[in-house]
Amino acid sequence: MNILLLGSGGREHAFAWKLSQCANLGNLYIAPGNAGTAQCGENVDLNPLDFDAVLAFCQEKKIDLILPGNEDPLVAGIVDYMQVHGIAVAGPDQYAATLEGSKDFAKAFMMRHGVPTAAYRSFNADNLHEGKTFLTTMAPPYVLKADGLAAGKGVIITEDLAEAQAVLDDMIAGAKFGKASSTVVIEEFLHGIEISCFAVSDGQTWRMLGSAKDYKRIGEGDTGPNTGGMGAISPVPFANEAFMQKVAERIAGPSFEGMKKEGHPFKGFLFMGLMNCGGEPKVIEYNVRMGDPETEALFPRLRVNMVDLVNAIANGGLESVVMDMDPRTAATVFLVSAGYPGDIEKGKPMLIPEAGAQTHFFHAGTKLTAEGVVTNGGRVLAITSLSQDMALAAEISLHAAEEVKYEGKNYRRDIGKDLLKLQHESI
Repeated sequence: MNILLLGSGGREHAFAWKLSQCANLGNLYIAPGNAGTAQCGENVDLNPLDFDAVLAFCQEKKIDLILPGNEDPLVAGIVDYMQVHGIAVAGPDQYAATLEGSKDFAKAFMMRHGVPTAAYRSFNADNLHEGKTFLTTMAPPYVLKADGLAAGKGVIITEDLAEAQAVLDDMIAGAKFGKASSTVVIEEFLHGIEISCFAVSDGQTWRMLGSAKDYKRIGEGDTGPNTGGMGAISPVPFANEAFMQKVAERIAGPSFEGMKKEGHPFKGFLFMGLMNCGGEPKVIEYNVRMGDPETEALFPRLRVNMVDLVNAIANGGLESVVMDMDPRTAATVFLVSAGYPGDIEKGKPMLIPEAGAQTHFFHAGTKLTAEGVVTNGGRVLAITSLSQDMALAAEISLHAAEEVKYEGKNYRRDIGKDLLKLQHESI
């Protein structure tokens, strides 16, 4: 099977790595890819959002299946576009992808189908004043979310009412996040511990894929600004069988059944960003693809023929795909560029050692040049190690992080430490 993988991050390298291990893989192309994906297939200079160009490439290279790594092509409707031309895509159609493309849509969907989530209301330029008044009826902290895609930066949480009202004004009237914040969702703050849970569906059958916890803030102890993710742990200690059963029965099942009822069976990977509220899972957000850096932690544990899995997503037959999870813990540490998540410099030469038996290097912001691998983004390299012991897995990844060399290297050294006390607890 010839596959075109769209994207250039650590998640896409993890996909490429899994795909390249499959005997039934024909040619693998990655657009645009990075220095890591180049080790698994052929990188191609192609804009994933230029559907005409993607189609022409697929026809030229006899591509059997397109695998979008991130949300942008899915929300833009690549599945619907390619379906007209007879090319399979492992992902949800544009309607189903709106679960990630619009937070207002997602919240209304959850309310329609009884999926547990925080109470909310949505506001735009027509009822901005009502939004400011609504904030006075809520208890802090105040949670304001840009309705559309905002590159992971569209959520603002504040304890101060006046600041919340000013932020609402800035988001809507001031177009703080452009078109993405023309509508703003204000919702109840959920108290608890965040967890990412994953499931996969072919539109008829669905299966759970496991759990992970990512670390968003740049600084140790969860301090400083949010990032795309500084590391992850999989599985999450409190995500025992009982908790995951609740996720399956109360969230995953109703979500997939809800899409079927609305005439758009969900085909793809469903990311459920949850809050564990005293043992009860509630949805913070949906994503319609795998997470990053969670994928880099989860995929080394996932025992599956990835070609079979993505083919089943697009064409059916998920019930026959053999899938299992390594019971060990995976700890992922992300190396980033100096200045991230602010201004960064690219093009820093990198020295990456050979990975150990239980350690994997997943490239994100890297580029292969004639002189070797150089940095090419804010988040540069994800290092994942596996062990029966969470602390040891993190220690192995941190040791590998020390061995990677490039100017301005930064990373967190506390990934997973907050979970150690929960490692043997049950909920």
